[in-house]
This record gives sequence, C-alpha cells and structure tokens, in this order.
Amino acid sequence: MSTATPSPAPPAGSFAPLRRPVFAVLWAATVLGNTGSFMRDVASAWLVTDLSASPAAVAAVQAAGMLPIFLLAIPAGVLSDILDRRKFLIFIQIMLGCVSATLMLLSASGLVTVSGLIMLTFVGGIGAALMGPTWQSIVPELVPRGELKSAVALNSLGINIARSIGPAVGGLLLAAFGAAVTYGADVASYLIVIAALLWWKRPANTQDELSEHFGGAFGAGLRYARSSRELHVVLLRAAVFFAFASAVWALLPLVTRQLLAGDAAFYGLLLGSVGVGAIGGALALPMARDKLSPDGLMLAAALATGAASTALAFGPPQWAAVLVLLVMGAAWIVALTTLNATAQAILPNWVRGRALAVYLTVFNGAMAGGSLGWGFIAQEIGLAATLWTAAAGLVLSGLIVHRVALPRGESDLAPSNHWPEPLLAQPVAGDRGPVLVLIEYEIATEDRPAFLKVLQRLSHARRRDGATSWGVMEDAAEPTRVTEWFMVESWAEHLRQHHRVSHADADVQQQVRAFHKIERPPVVRHLLALDEPSRELP
Repeated sequence: MSTATPSPAPPAGSFAPLRRPVFAVLWAATVLGNTGSFMRDVASAWLVTDLSASPAAVAAVQAAGMLPIFLLAIPAGVLSDILDRRKFLIFIQIMLGCVSATLMLLSASGLVTVSGLIMLTFVGGIGAALMGPTWQSIVPELVPRGELKSAVALNSLGINIARSIGPAVGGLLLAAFGAAVTYGADVASYLIVIAALLWWKRPANTQDELSEHFGGAFGAGLRYARSSRELHVVLLRAAVFFAFASAVWALLPLVTRQLLAGDAAFYGLLLGSVGVGAIGGALALPMARDKLSPDGLMLAAALATGAASTALAFGPPQWAAVLVLLVMGAAWIVALTTLNATAQAILPNWVRGRALAVYLTVFNGAMAGGSLGWGFIAQEIGLAATLWTAAAGLVLSGLIVHRVALPRGESDLAPSNHWPEPLLAQPVAGDRGPVLVLIEYEIATEDRPAFLKVLQRLSHARRRDGATSWGVMEDAAEPTRVTEWFMVESWAEHLRQHHRVSHADADVQQQVRAFHKIERPPVVRHLLALDEPSRELP
C-alpha cells in the first residue's frame, strides 16, 4: 500500500444506509459473524497443514468450503425467494453454529483428521450456500433503491473489516490457545447474529394463489438466467477473474509456510492484511468510480492481483509480503464490489435471490475449480511457477474480456402493472396449460425491419418473465398482419408474468406499439391447451 497522503473520505452518501436502524444492526451483526467465520477458516486452513504437507490436501479444504456453494446456490436462491428470509437465515445460523461446535469438540479431544476436516468444511459450505443468496436478497428490503449500491459496498466493507480482524485474532488465538478455542469463538459469533435476526421484525410473507412453489420457482429462475443478456456478461466477467485470482487464496497457507517461512500467527496477519487492504479499497471506491468506469475498475483489479501473485512467487521478505497482500485486498474488493453491485442493479426483486444464486454459483465454481486446479498444478510445477502462471493468465484474460462491457444497471425494474387482466369466458384453473399468447400487429411493409429489430429486444423480456418459447409470424393472406406469439407453461405462470413486467420492459413494448399503424390496439388472444379426448379400446 502506498505511504502517500491518505485519500479524502468518501462522500457522506456512501454511509447513508447506516442511518437506517435495521440495516445498521444487521450489518454490525454480520461483521461480528463473519469475523468468527474467518477465525474458523484460519484454524481449519492451518490445522490441515499440521495434518498433511500435501498441496492437494490443503487445496481440498479450501475447495470443500466453496464446492457446496457451487452445487447448491441455485436451489438456495429459490428457497430465498419463496420462504420467509428471516426465519431461513436463523435456521442457517443454527446449522453453522453446530458445525463449529463439532470442530471445537473434535479439536479439544485430538480427534481431527484430514477427511473429517474436509467433511465438516463441506457441511459448513452447505450453510454458506444457503445463506449467500438469502443474505444478499434482503438488502433491497432494508434500504431504498437510491442507496442500494452504497448498501452493497458497505456489505463488502463489512466483510473485509471482518477479514482484517478475524484472521489476525484467529491466528493469535490459534497460536496461544489452540484450534478448539478458536472454533469456540466462532460459535459465539453465531449467537450474536441469531439475536439480531430475532430482533428484526420483518413483515411475514404473504401467500396467495400465485405464490410460487419450489419446482416452478426453480424453472422460472433458470429461464430468467438463460434469457438475461446483461446477467450473462456479469457471469462471464466473474468466472474469468476469479478462476485465475483463486490461485493465491488456495495456496496462501503453503506460500506462508514454504516461501515466506511464516507460522500460524503470520498467516493470520497476512489474511488480516488482505482485509485491511480491502477496507482501504472499499473506502476509496466511490472516488475511483468517479474516474474509472466499471470496466476500468475490473481491469485495474486484474492487473493489481496479477502483480501481487508475481511478487509472492519471488518469496519476498515478510514485511514486503504484508504490503503485497494489502494491494491484493484492495484489488479484490474493487472486483467483488463492482460485480456484485452490477448484478444487484440489473435484477428485479421477484427473481433476485435466484439470479444472485446463479452469480454465486459461477463465483464459487470458479473459486472451487480454480483452487483444486492450482493445487494440482502446484504439485507438478511448484508453488512459484504456479503463481507466475496464474498471474500471466489473469493479466491476459483481463485485457481480453475488457472489451465485453459490463451493463450500467440504470433501468427501472419496478413492476409496471400495465397489462390489462385477460378477458375470460369462465374462470381458469391456475395449473391449466400450456398457454399460447398471440398479439396481432398491423405493420407497414417499409417499417417491418425496424419493427422486428425492436421486437427482438422484447423477446428477451418475454423469456425472462416466463415464456418457454417465442416467435413471430406473418399472415400469408395479409402480409401487413404480423403475429407475435409466446408460450407459457401454465395459466398461473402467465398471471405472474403480468406482475413481472418492469417499467423498462414497458418502454420497449411502447416502442413496439409505435409501429402498429391503426388506432385500434393490437389484438391479444390467450389460447389454452385442451385435454386430448380419451380413446376407448375396441
């Protein structure tokens, strides 16, 4: 970190969410909870180096905590969208507390093994998988939309405050009192988080005939993720960055021991240095955003992380390694906050948990796969060569994907509720389907190319909001009559689609309607599948 004159503090608006009591209390509890989690991670990462000198075993513990998030984040996101998020979070905290309590008892009795440590780390990863999308999804409930990016940045700041305190304290506890006491401190942190969640009086979820169930919600979330071009860009940028950046995280315990000749306390100090650097990066981020675009921030983060990996490969003096990790922490928080804030800004509330879960799946998949891959590569070519390889890949890939611009996230995604209710001859059962929706437009021949270009943009919204298929056709007898059609799996899902259309999508629909050349609105028809008549055997 530079020793030049400190940068001025970020604008007061960056801390505006902390003036909201519920956000402030939950934020503070989260900082304490994450502090305990980092203390636990330090104990586990160092304990496995006592049990085995194999780089693959060390990397396996790192991967065991991330793999469940890769496997379960999407189902967890579905649960976060259909369950009471407050009660669900309380359940998860109890589960994680039990994992740490078990580690505490095994450590105290000297019964910890590599396989047992990996298994319990995996179970803890399941808890983290369930918690990640749920915790992120409650942020828009706690602050207005105008403060959302500041709230996301504060959450990242809080994590890195914990990262700066937790590993250092965990390393000291580990060196002075052993792993059992360190795990016990983590158990106490979960009790604090549970108390804060019990204090939060969140309005209960309302249930009606359109409330989603797990299977349907799961499918709707995947359809949205498959059809959202903006989300695809965020996922690509996250996968590329974290796959290469994971090398330092996966190998840092061995780098500390073999290249830097450090002990458990120094390993905690290095992780604490990452946290301090991340705090500095988070505080400087509002000013950095004034000078650099999100794409510029991501490129700067890739270059800085690559430089840090290269510096560690040379086995620098311990004081220099601390400074290197400060820089890496700042770069890490810039990348993480930029991608997270972009993902939050492009997602509507109805699918936020599920889509964030897809983002977390890609993030943790890249981290878990990268951790295992770099661990095995290190066994073959050594630690230093692996760090150089990862640094080169990070810089090169950063320059390549810089051309794939991140979305700005400035669209109004609040529901427009502008679709009229369908005309019905009689009530329709919610599970009846599929439903075929037809919209007939009258389009002048010379306007057709421009009309189809705008209509193609609308097709993405149709698919995101529930359509399983979409198309456009012309009338053979009257070519100016163009019919847009899309299929929805059930009547209830189509009614949900009515409530999902955003103001941004409504603007695109208005552009499509502008090509309709007659005063009468486009004709809309809803066709319901008929059950096939039963056939009697002769």
